[in-house]
Amino acid sequence: MGSLEVSDGGQDLTPTAPKHRDLLTMFLLNARRPLTVPQLRRLLWPHEDGERSDSLVRGYVGQLRQVLGKDVITTVSGTYTLAIAPAQLDVNRFRDLVERGEYGPALALWRGQALEDVDPRAERWTQTRRLREELAELRLLALERRLEAELNAGRHREALAELRGLVERHPLAQRLHGLLLLALYRSGRRAEALECYGRLRAELDAAHAIEPDPDLQLLHHRMLHDDVSLHVAAGPPLLLPPDVTPFTGRAALLDEVVGPQVTVVHGPAGVGKSALAVHAAWRARTGFPDGILYADLRETPPGAVLEDFLRWLGCPARAVPAAADRRERLLRTYAANRRVLVVLDNVTAEAQVRPLLTAAPTVVTSRSTLAGLTGARRVAVGLLEPDEATALLSDLAGERGPYDELVACCGGLPLALRVAGARLAARPGWSAAHLAGLLADERGRLDGLHAGDLEVRSVLALGYEGLAEPARAALCRLGALSAPDFGEWLVGSAHAEPLADAGLLDPHGVDVAGQPRYRLHPLTRLFARERLDAIPQVLAELAEEVMARVGIARFTLVSGDPATILATRDIRESVQWLLAEHGFLVAFTADLGRAGLDEACHRLAHLLTPFLDRHRLLADWRQVATAGLEAARRTGQPRAEALAERDLGDLLLAEERWEEAHEVLRRALGLALRAGADTVPVRRRLGQAHLALGHLAEAERSLGRCLEAAGRPHEQALTLLALGSTLRLAGRAGEAVARLTEAAAGLAELGERHRHADALLELAEAELDRGEPAAARQAAQQARNLATRLGDRLLGARALQALARVNRAEGDAEQARELDEQAHAWLAAAGA
Repeated sequence: MGSLEVSDGGQDLTPTAPKHRDLLTMFLLNARRPLTVPQLRRLLWPHEDGERSDSLVRGYVGQLRQVLGKDVITTVSGTYTLAIAPAQLDVNRFRDLVERGEYGPALALWRGQALEDVDPRAERWTQTRRLREELAELRLLALERRLEAELNAGRHREALAELRGLVERHPLAQRLHGLLLLALYRSGRRAEALECYGRLRAELDAAHAIEPDPDLQLLHHRMLHDDVSLHVAAGPPLLLPPDVTPFTGRAALLDEVVGPQVTVVHGPAGVGKSALAVHAAWRARTGFPDGILYADLRETPPGAVLEDFLRWLGCPARAVPAAADRRERLLRTYAANRRVLVVLDNVTAEAQVRPLLTAAPTVVTSRSTLAGLTGARRVAVGLLEPDEATALLSDLAGERGPYDELVACCGGLPLALRVAGARLAARPGWSAAHLAGLLADERGRLDGLHAGDLEVRSVLALGYEGLAEPARAALCRLGALSAPDFGEWLVGSAHAEPLADAGLLDPHGVDVAGQPRYRLHPLTRLFARERLDAIPQVLAELAEEVMARVGIARFTLVSGDPATILATRDIRESVQWLLAEHGFLVAFTADLGRAGLDEACHRLAHLLTPFLDRHRLLADWRQVATAGLEAARRTGQPRAEALAERDLGDLLLAEERWEEAHEVLRRALGLALRAGADTVPVRRRLGQAHLALGHLAEAERSLGRCLEAAGRPHEQALTLLALGSTLRLAGRAGEAVARLTEAAAGLAELGERHRHADALLELAEAELDRGEPAAARQAAQQARNLATRLGDRLLGARALQALARVNRAEGDAEQARELDEQAHAWLAAAGA
């Protein structure tokens, strides 16, 4: 910029010959661009028609190389290129500095009109004129931005003289006029500023019949009303709270928070929604040069926020409308042409947000998803992973680890972790293990999670106090439970949504039964438990409802009454409900035992046994059976204890622990005899234990006596099934087929579809043993159809394996292999 100059360090390499200077100018205007000799000739002599020779051009290039150096101008395929880096040209450096906002260094490069000594009137080359126009615009922009920064820094008096000169040279640059008006106003020359505006307005009207720009009109309006905010050189509003430090984790979420539209950052209480939104806004600050507006809607109503935002965006106090709808329209107008970000924190309802929505990107934090804000993007904030939680504690308190126990006490909740970290930081002598020990007792954990004005309990109380009394009662009832998650039926659909919106209940998807599921954070559970008068009473009331539901679902699986055969859909829905709730039911059984509700505990454990057996949920079954047996023993009732021992025997049989099963079932038989209870069910199971131990003769005798003593059709059919299995293993296939056929018919009549399928699969094996593959295929296929209707993958896999054996017996090895592979895939999917 300015006259043509070339320097290499301190050495001046500027060409002096006119044609060398012209040639260098062409190369500079086309830097790093290959130019042929004809192109250079036309550039050097644009008004001639080929009167100059190519050799003349080449001669000039060679001479220029001698001045600049041979490597500066390269030759490739008959073309010449000025091979310099972009930063070696002051024009490029000027452009780059203006783009980066470094206006002072950019303006320091300005020495005058570009190429003013080579093409002073910009008549020789059109490129010169275009370059000068571009640079003039950039220089004016840089001047405006630099002067604006000086005004914002309070140097309005120092800027006055320069602004007057610029306004005289650029009489139509309204941005410069605005800066001059503001400098005059802040210098105490309000009348002069208003006169200056009046002159500009008159000139524009006379010369062009137009009004000043809207921004200038607004500035005039604010000066007329003597808006005090004009006296403060604060720059664009930046209302954000201080950034949260240290900020750990959430890397995958940070880039999703600030977007072009409305973003709702939602999650439970204490999970760090506000911290995430504020941190993301600070990160995005440079993208919003006109400011960031922030409001805490928990503390300020929307009407007051509207007025506050309008004032910060430059609306004079006396110009703020009284009517809410007019304030909303005015805010949208003010924000329309500004690059601002809006952050609305601690929102509880859509009605708080809607008046504050503009065209500007808006971040909303809420415990609720605010589903009514259609079109909004939603970012769910969850608990911290263990490694993130450990990193946060380390950042807050330094190396006091290991932190595993403390992280577990806080349950991954960021607020609790920050409180724990603050307590450690305030007590250098404490270790993480020491604080974890103080928090180990759940009864005092919330008391321990308190540091200054940081308190987990108070944050949870905010949501709780805003609830209606029925929703509070529902939350308190949940506090009595230890289950990690539960279905909507437990809390009630009318209460689930308010509790979730209050951040006290975390939605956990939809389960296999099609019902919404929820989770309760351990610290929220402790908060709810504090508000319970008596946990056993709550559990006792809930036990009646739970057992009624389980009883209905179980009835469709084990009913022995032909008059109550239910549709397959009922059975499938019952199975799905039990599958969805089995984790809750296992935990609830333990809750009953811990609360001393022994009668309810062992009854529920017995009710769950057929389902846990059918689906081979052995780990859950062991927990339930153990809790049920301990509770039954505490009741001192032989009948209850006999039933619990029998259920434990079923578990041991399923686990193939035959000796232990035999021992437990003998104990159950003695208790049943002492209680005067029906001994046939226990004897039948003892027969199955004998069968598994290889004592076929003893198994047959035991099951034969059971068949003679069995009074109920249900027990008769199950005994026939066990006896048929015994006869098959004893090699008496014909007798086995007769018994199993009778068992299958009886179970079908009783509506025992699962046991009916078991009998059919045993029958298929017996038919194969006696060399009747056609009959075996019919039985196995019938079992497969039952499994399909019931939606039982384990039963279906067994049926496929039976069909594979049939195909193998018939000589179709390929089909048998395919069926086995499908069965193994089903078993793997079911975790069997």
